[in-house]
Formats: sequence, C-alpha cells, structure tokens
Amino acid sequence: MYRITLHQDIQAEDLPLLPEELREDFIQYQRVLKLDPYQTRGIPSHDLRGDLKNHRALEIDCNGVSYRLVYRAYESPSPKRVQIISFAEHDLAYERAKERK
Repeated sequence: MYRITLHQDIQAEDLPLLPEELREDFIQYQRVLKLDPYQTRGIPSHDLRGDLKNHRALEIDCNGVSYRLVYRAYESPSPKRVQIISFAEHDLAYERAKERK
C-alpha cells in the first residue's frame, strides 16, 4: 500500500471549486491510489509528459465536464507514497500541477 499526501493547496484551492459529488468521492479516489496508483480499479488513468513527466492523472468525468486528479507516485525512499498535486477541471488541473510540482 501507498501512503497518501496532499499538496498544501488541495484543501483550500481545489476542493472548494469542485462539484459536491467530486468532493464526496475524493476519499474514494485516495483509497484507489493508496492500493495501486498504476492500476486504478476501473478509473481511467494515464502517464503525463513534458513538464509533468513522472506524474499521472486520473481521468474523471462529472456531468459532462472532464476533471483530472494529478499525482505522482514514489517507490522510494520507503514508505511508498502518492502525492496528490491538483484536482480540478482538465486544463486548470494541469496548470496548477505545473505550478505546484
């Protein structure tokens, strides 16, 4: 299992702007990443490139809007961990992740 850490701005900047449904599901997304950040149990995910190389994103759609939860998995040093960098609408999530990494 992986230890989950959140970027310091997730609680104040990202979560308040999300629909209530996604705020409620945020704990579930953390559980999925805690088990395996690469095999995300039916939630589509992908590796990122360019400025966000070594990061991944969960692909989340809600009411016809695309959201991304951007994170990075660390295998070492121990313990294995996942840092959640941003969670927002598609483009904004990537912009924030670039600023926060």
